[in-house]
Amino acid sequence: MSTDSGLPAPSLKSRIHGALLGGALGDALGYAVQADSIGAIRQRFGAQGLTGFDPLSGPWPFSDDTQLTLYTVDGLVEALEWANSGVGADVNACLWLAYLRWLAAQGKDAGPSAPTPQPRWIDRNEVFRQNRHPDQDCVSGLATGEMGTSVRPVNPEAKSAGTVMRSAPFGLIPHIAPDAVYKLSADAASLTHGHPSARQSAGIFSLLIHKLVSGEALRNAAADVTAHAAALPGVAPELPDGLEAALRLADKAIVAPEELVQVLGGGWTAAEALAVALYAVLATLPDDGADAQPARHFQDALSLAVNHGGPSDTTGSLAGNILGALYGEDCLPVQWLGALEAPDVVRGMADQLVKVTTGEG
Repeated sequence: MSTDSGLPAPSLKSRIHGALLGGALGDALGYAVQADSIGAIRQRFGAQGLTGFDPLSGPWPFSDDTQLTLYTVDGLVEALEWANSGVGADVNACLWLAYLRWLAAQGKDAGPSAPTPQPRWIDRNEVFRQNRHPDQDCVSGLATGEMGTSVRPVNPEAKSAGTVMRSAPFGLIPHIAPDAVYKLSADAASLTHGHPSARQSAGIFSLLIHKLVSGEALRNAAADVTAHAAALPGVAPELPDGLEAALRLADKAIVAPEELVQVLGGGWTAAEALAVALYAVLATLPDDGADAQPARHFQDALSLAVNHGGPSDTTGSLAGNILGALYGEDCLPVQWLGALEAPDVVRGMADQLVKVTTGEG
């Protein structure tokens, strides 16, 4: 079996590792210029901006985006461990407990009404106790001590990118229906964010990852989830509008960062961040018939995703998740992996997800 690029189709294990490591790489690259203006980025790194880790002194840290993505993996792994042992578990409760452990690792208190979760392997890693400018809607939503739901939301007006940034793992679980992927992701977003666009953007992003892991071509998957978003009941218009704008802008190939932000926004909201990342991976996709070079596509897309005046860690992370799910580990530049903080932790969580979903050790 091969992909539409002519390359052999990657295994599920490779896609899981690729998506999680790719997201961590994009996050780390973007974290180096997080919220810098494009002028400041050019002043630091030249006219092309930051295009790799060479100008940085490694190992380079990732942000709360990867911290929370890996805690999402942990919550899903715990729910699947219970299911594999024949015991039904509330998936969202497992995720809430995982996020509360992340909050505690950040030195924050969820209050007396919140449960005290039992520690797991992930909690023993020092990298999660580092404060990396966490999304404040995630912090405040968890700090209520209440388990938010779509019908009883915490942070009802919150629509920051703190949902979409952590939602790739839902798309990496095999053998579940697309509608279930969307619901799991949107429900988990409700734990911290109450605005419909934050929940819907997370669900659509997870659905995109699911389609890529299932072998769908990138352009087709992007068009499919854009149409799906437009058809959602009660959809926040900014989500389908942003995705459609990303598809149109990608047809123009590469545009200047100033035009990117003008058309798609800087990535501060969940819908904007998803639109910027989708544009970056589509605008740098090799033309049909061109030689497939996954690592080159990865580097080009992430360079485009992080060089703008918004939260570059999040847009870089999402682009890395997408390409890792598409190509598997083959797209990850070896030199970049050597510059990443705590790759063993990312691989460790990827291995746990592989084991609980496929039985592979």
